[in-house]
Amino acid sequence: MRRHRAMTEPFSDPVVDPVVDPVVVGTDGSAGAIRAVEWAADHAGLRGLPLRVVHAVERLPYDVPRYPIPDSYDRLAPSGRQLLDHAERVARDRRPGLDVTTELAEGRPGRVLRDQAARAAEVVLGSHGAGGFPGMLLGSVGNQVAGHVAVPVVVVRPAPPEALAEIVVGFDCSEASGPALAYAFDEARLRGHRVRIVCAWEPPVPYGPVIATDLDDMRRAAEDYARGELQPWQGGYAEVKTELDMIRAHPVSALIEASSRAVLLVVGSHGRNAFTAAVLGSVSRAVLAHAHCPVAVVRGARLREAAAGR
Repeated sequence: MRRHRAMTEPFSDPVVDPVVDPVVVGTDGSAGAIRAVEWAADHAGLRGLPLRVVHAVERLPYDVPRYPIPDSYDRLAPSGRQLLDHAERVARDRRPGLDVTTELAEGRPGRVLRDQAARAAEVVLGSHGAGGFPGMLLGSVGNQVAGHVAVPVVVVRPAPPEALAEIVVGFDCSEASGPALAYAFDEARLRGHRVRIVCAWEPPVPYGPVIATDLDDMRRAAEDYARGELQPWQGGYAEVKTELDMIRAHPVSALIEASSRAVLLVVGSHGRNAFTAAVLGSVSRAVLAHAHCPVAVVRGARLREAAAGR
């Protein structure tokens, strides 16, 4: 029987234009933001991209047009420029010779970073606590950006001390997994890491009379199908070592557990169509909140556009 082209078959062309698309990292001067600047500088250096460091100056909440506070932006701007100068020095010390620019923007941080994403290859930001919610590591700005823009968004937190030289990527055998796989394989090839592909499965919930099923047979069938879908990727990235983990668990549990040994976790985001606001799916949101390592959320808009243009 002739096999159809895998829905997750990789694209051969680059996703971004390295001449015009920098890696954008947001900073607010916090320790988490500085960690994000360092991560973004390393990432930009590996991919041969410029780095743009952005700080958003937000007017005070009560500075509304009807009752403006004179010169409120001008009073906040100098401290913002100092933060940018420090972040620029951090990036240049981290990656000497890297093309680094800075930008001071007015507006709410989430909106500023969403706007920046329109002319970026990737957006990077630090992870902050959400205050009063144990385990909720992703701050409000991250929620406002990840899943809402067409380019990958990386939320940086420290990698676990026991992390291996591997990148974990979630895979559900659907077309939506393709962009996440592409990102994970590209990053692994640049870093010289291996890719651990996590495919979580659960037995179907029976409705009506219970039909006896062999769970081992179900797992083998799921694994055979997953391996078939992954063949094009393994052929296209022959230099990258890969390992497929078929895990009987909910995807969130499987990915969070795998993140405890990874330097990076990559997940896909379905989003919505072009006429409505894109949102994170439940798996991506939960993983961003509880993962033990940096998380990249990857949507497929640019990959699909690249494929359609050829």
